[in-house]
Amino acid sequence: MFNASAQATETLRIGYQKSSTLITLLKQQGTLEKDLAAKGVQVSWHEFPSGLPLLESLNIGNVDISADVADTVPVFAQAAGANLTYFAQETASPEAQAIVVRQDSPLQTLADLKGKKVAVTKAAGTHYLLIAALNKAGLTFSDIQPAYLTPADGRAAFENGKVDAWVTWEPFLTSVQRQLPTRVLAAGTGLAQYKRYYLTSTAYAQAHPDVLKLVFAELQKAGQWTKANPEQAAAILGPLWGNLDSATVQAANQHRSYLVQPVQRDQLGEQQSIANAFLAAGLLPKAVDTEAVGIWHP
Repeated sequence: MFNASAQATETLRIGYQKSSTLITLLKQQGTLEKDLAAKGVQVSWHEFPSGLPLLESLNIGNVDISADVADTVPVFAQAAGANLTYFAQETASPEAQAIVVRQDSPLQTLADLKGKKVAVTKAAGTHYLLIAALNKAGLTFSDIQPAYLTPADGRAAFENGKVDAWVTWEPFLTSVQRQLPTRVLAAGTGLAQYKRYYLTSTAYAQAHPDVLKLVFAELQKAGQWTKANPEQAAAILGPLWGNLDSATVQAANQHRSYLVQPVQRDQLGEQQSIANAFLAAGLLPKAVDTEAVGIWHP
């Protein structure tokens, strides 16, 4: 619960990634900090290169809540024994991720990926997209050579011809499409829903429901504002996303739903499909029951 005493100020430690759009906007605009300060809670911000190290930090108690991570990341965290609670989700955005090749690449179909080197971020939503796409083509994950790289390193490897294909998400996807001659081998539609989830530790959810309630409300407002004010949002995000121009940021944001909703246990079906796919590919150390998590409701 909130402690209104200024002498007993608590700190909410928020972990986020560069692609954590709504949390980034709240950070830049100061909205969340202002609202929480009135309740005796200060905020500290902690940036991570990708979702898996972010949830690892959440699991060991170095951050209190996680900004949005792709649907795959909680599955890996659960397999590692993390005691997680979902407190919000952004609805499906399948077009916000894709498998891309260079325009002059000889690869024309998903089946052509066999034996090829593919850059992918481990445990990211794109990791599952790649598995689903390979399965559609009659291939398995062992049929390719994965290069596990962060988005920045993946972009560099793709640009320099060190890999044959790159599986990435927004804003990295639109950025590379607008800056390099590329083709899409497969996007997420029909393969992977690509929901993004906001998480906390179960202990924090039980101890601070009012903090989560305020954060949830601010995320909903930020999502609505982003869709209603694409140019203003791009002006804030562009410099933070590697000085991307406004048109690129707006195009990237069109592929994300930014519709923040509560998580419902009966809607975690794709989470189980993701866990099963990673287990079958030998990439998950043990089976995971994706419904065996905490779910906080506003």
